[in-house]
Amino acid sequence: MPEPTYPLLLIDRLRMETDGDGVTTLVAGAGCPLKCRYCLNKSVLTRSPEPVTARELYDRLKIDDLYFLATGGGPTFGGGESLLHADFIARFREVCGPGWRIYAETSLNVAPEAVRTAAKCVDGFIVDIKTADADIYRAYTGGEAAPALSNLGLLLSLVPPERVRVRVPLIPGYNDEADRLKTEKTVRALGAENVELFDYVIR
Repeated sequence: MPEPTYPLLLIDRLRMETDGDGVTTLVAGAGCPLKCRYCLNKSVLTRSPEPVTARELYDRLKIDDLYFLATGGGPTFGGGESLLHADFIARFREVCGPGWRIYAETSLNVAPEAVRTAAKCVDGFIVDIKTADADIYRAYTGGEAAPALSNLGLLLSLVPPERVRVRVPLIPGYNDEADRLKTEKTVRALGAENVELFDYVIR
C-alpha cells in the first residue's frame, strides 16, 4: 500500500486552547465535501496544497514537542474536512506515538469508515454540526444533514462523550434560536454531552 500523504495548506503554531486542550498546532488540509456560505477558511482553501508524508509532517511539528507534552496539547487537523484524510491521521499517530494529543475539526460529513478509522487514533473531536434541519443544512452547506448526524451517533458509540465537543451555531439568514435549540436537543439525544452554542459573526 502506498504511503498516504496529506494535502498541507497551512501550519499555525502555538495556539492556546482554541482547537483542543493545551498548546495546539493547527494543520490545515485541502478538501471539503461542503460549500458553506460563510466558510471561515475560504482564503486558506484557495491555496495550492503541498503533499507531505506523516514523517515529513512530524519533522515540522516536533519543534513544539515540549509544549505539547507539558500542556497535553498536540496537532489539530482541520481545513477543509480533516476526516477525508483519516488514513493519513492514523499513519501520523503511528509516527508521532502516544505522547501527543491529536485533535480533529470535522463536519462528520464523510464516509462512516473514516469515522471508524479516526475513532481509533484521534484523542479529541471538534464537530461542527451546523443544524439538524435537512432543508436549512442543504441551503447553507449544499450537502445533506443526515450523514453528519448518523456519523455523530456512530462516533459517540465508539469513543467516550468527553472526547467529542459539538458546536451548534446561530447562522444569520439561515436558522434561528428555535432551530439551534432543536439541533442541540437532537445531538444530545445521540449521546453528546459537551455541546457549545455560539453565533456566527458576519463582517
